[in-house]
Amino acid sequence: MPATPASSEPSAPEGLARRLGPFDAAAIIVSNVIGGGILFTPPQVAASVPSAPLFLLIWLAGGALAFAGALAYAELAAMTPRAGGEYVYLRRAFGPVAAFLTGWTSFVAGFSGAIATSALVFAFYLGRFVPWAADATPYLTVSPVPGVLTFTLSPRTLTAIALIALMAAVHRRGVGPGRAVGNLLASLKVTALVAFVVMAVGFGAGDAGHLVVTGHVPATGWLLALIPVMFTYSGWNAASYVAEEIRNPGRNVPRALAMGTAGVAVLYLALNAIYLYVWPVGELAAIKGSVLDVVAERLLGAVAGNVMGIVALISLSASISAMTFAGPRVYFAMARDGAFLPAAGRIHPRYQTPAAAIVAQAVWSVLLVLAGDATDALVSYTGFALVLFSGIAVAALFVLRVREPAAPRPFRTWGYPWLPALYVLVSAGILVNGLIRQPGPTGAGLVVIAAGLPLYAWFRRRGPAA
Repeated sequence: MPATPASSEPSAPEGLARRLGPFDAAAIIVSNVIGGGILFTPPQVAASVPSAPLFLLIWLAGGALAFAGALAYAELAAMTPRAGGEYVYLRRAFGPVAAFLTGWTSFVAGFSGAIATSALVFAFYLGRFVPWAADATPYLTVSPVPGVLTFTLSPRTLTAIALIALMAAVHRRGVGPGRAVGNLLASLKVTALVAFVVMAVGFGAGDAGHLVVTGHVPATGWLLALIPVMFTYSGWNAASYVAEEIRNPGRNVPRALAMGTAGVAVLYLALNAIYLYVWPVGELAAIKGSVLDVVAERLLGAVAGNVMGIVALISLSASISAMTFAGPRVYFAMARDGAFLPAAGRIHPRYQTPAAAIVAQAVWSVLLVLAGDATDALVSYTGFALVLFSGIAVAALFVLRVREPAAPRPFRTWGYPWLPALYVLVSAGILVNGLIRQPGPTGAGLVVIAAGLPLYAWFRRRGPAA
């Protein structure tokens, strides 16, 4: 695939128009990253790292790794400002098979699975105010594979499906409506979380001594804890998926990646410090379910818990909106190369969006919502794939620097080769540790990824572009 100058508009008739600025793209990152993860993963991290200073340090390390990855993606995106993110970079550096597998994983679990999970969590939070929304009593169950796969229709799944359908309808209608909704939700989310941190420090009844409690943490505990931390940071690369729609991508994509990732890292560190301010690290590890509203109630009373429940609803809605925006750009890029359903590569004549790709992702997300426990397993199994493919994408930077030294690079990553090499090495360490310590889920995830190979072969038979 030849290099595309950063300042040029896409010349292909199926190209997406450049209508996004750096703050639009940064809002997509913030919305994509700050979702259900920060509500549920801190206890899991605390269990692996039972030392308050090291607990905070690992969140700082996760932010630093995400920032290093963002810098590498900034160079790749400025060099090839096309829709699709790592799908485009892997195709250019390692060929169509590796690219297809990252796109396949994004569709089957990475975006769709995360949307389904976030929508179900949204229904859970809405149940705090509207009990019917969280009711899991089934209206109808269908078991196409008894004991393995069951589809359940209930008030909870109907609530989740309604939210997925609403976001798909908004983003299908055009970049303008999608951008407006996304920016509004992102602004509300960040404002509310910053206000919570300020109020917790100013008026909360916690104990700063909790932040210095130490404990023994083996190296394997660090590596295991990095998996949920990096999962919680996942989405820092969201601006790269929409690079084709960002004005002046050589300048604005790096700015968006840097602003969005750094902002999330600072907010995550502040939130986790507040969590420890309320709970000793050992008690934090024992919390089941969401942390944010429980901490708010403990700090500021029951009314604050309800307020943070509303914040969680906004946060989850923003995350689903961002994933509904970013994910379909991957399948659009795949279809444009002949590696996905042809309809996904077409742009709606009126709305100028990859409408079919948006609908396809929404339909699959709805099926995953109905699948319930099977979806939880799928997302759990493929969580490590986020680390795997982002590590491979950063490794593509080295390949392209050697193979295409003269290609236009409007932005060159800082700290090359040390920062991208550190990201690749830490990613490899996380994956190897996962294979050794948790071979079952990791192996199942590899099976899910490999399941895309027959589908790739089918697309390849349909046309030479795949």
